[in-house]
Amino acid sequence: MTKFVLAPDSFKESMTARVACQSMTEGIRKIYPEAEIVQIPMADGGEGTLDCLMNSQNDQKIDEQVMGPLSKTLINCHYGLIEQGKTAVIEMALANGLELLPIEKRNPLITSTYGTGQLIKSALDKGVEKIIICIGGSATNDGGAGMAQALGYRLLDKNGNEIPFGGGNLNLLERIDCENSHPRLREVEIVVASDVTNPLTGLNGASNVFGRQKGATEEMVVELDSNLHHFAKVIARDLKVNIENTPGSGAAGGLGAGLLAFTKAKIISGFQIVSEQNELEKHIAQADYVFTGEGGIDSQTAFGKVPSGVAKIAKKYNKPVIAFAGYIGEDLEVLYQEGITAIFGILPKVESLENALLKGKEDLRRESENVSRLIKNTSHK
Repeated sequence: MTKFVLAPDSFKESMTARVACQSMTEGIRKIYPEAEIVQIPMADGGEGTLDCLMNSQNDQKIDEQVMGPLSKTLINCHYGLIEQGKTAVIEMALANGLELLPIEKRNPLITSTYGTGQLIKSALDKGVEKIIICIGGSATNDGGAGMAQALGYRLLDKNGNEIPFGGGNLNLLERIDCENSHPRLREVEIVVASDVTNPLTGLNGASNVFGRQKGATEEMVVELDSNLHHFAKVIARDLKVNIENTPGSGAAGGLGAGLLAFTKAKIISGFQIVSEQNELEKHIAQADYVFTGEGGIDSQTAFGKVPSGVAKIAKKYNKPVIAFAGYIGEDLEVLYQEGITAIFGILPKVESLENALLKGKEDLRRESENVSRLIKNTSHK
């Protein structure tokens, strides 16, 4: 019996990884009705990672109302409890993500990670032994300051008052008071799922690389980078942790740095966490064909993205990998070298982005059927 392993990422704004798996399955079944199909929805630490990690019937969703990216807005969101409640999975984008704000309200000078800290506090209060924090898709550039405040750290100005929320106020920080920080922070393992390796500051830092997509002007980028530099200096002095140039500290507007400094977390590839949790390698080793994909595939896919990670595993076992994408960029040779056999675009014709996103499920189903038809016809000759 032919075995297919389906391990796509989400097709952003079109379908989740789980829906993509289902579309692929429907296409394959048209040609291989008896095939064994293993669906493994994937993510790399960004949006959708929580959904990919919650695969057991015993997993729980915990609903919470927390502060959104803007301080005057409360939002309803959730996190997951897996492994019989021993591990919490938090997706920061659900609390403080960019997609929670319309374009005109995106302003990294004032957006905060406080809501993410509230989710961490809730998980700590439930007695978990481990927390996995997925930090992609943030609307913030506050270095995790808001998160730290939600966990009981006091970030004080020269007058001994708490500094206001947002990356635009980090320059006011004079001292960090740890006295009332959450007592369980020192006994719980915290893992940060991220595919970002940028440092906190500088030309490759959080503000310069990601600030503009969060609403920052050129002047804001300079201000935010300077403020994060100041924040890092105070952290180094008061917490005795040097995080400014640590790879990954620039993830999620510096939330990576904040988690390293205030929770003693470690950063691990988001793809690695999801693939290990779902035993991806074991399934690929037994597969005949591997299907993967995401909304756009280009030269950047090689840097920690799902199709690249899937291909590297498949290459170890000499398994063919078919990748699907809505958009295909240039300079793909590195992806073929990593183990992708072929890349197929799913769009049947030129149309508006809006229509393409709406028809993503149908287009992926059809293209999966077409590729399956090609595989069947060539494998029988």
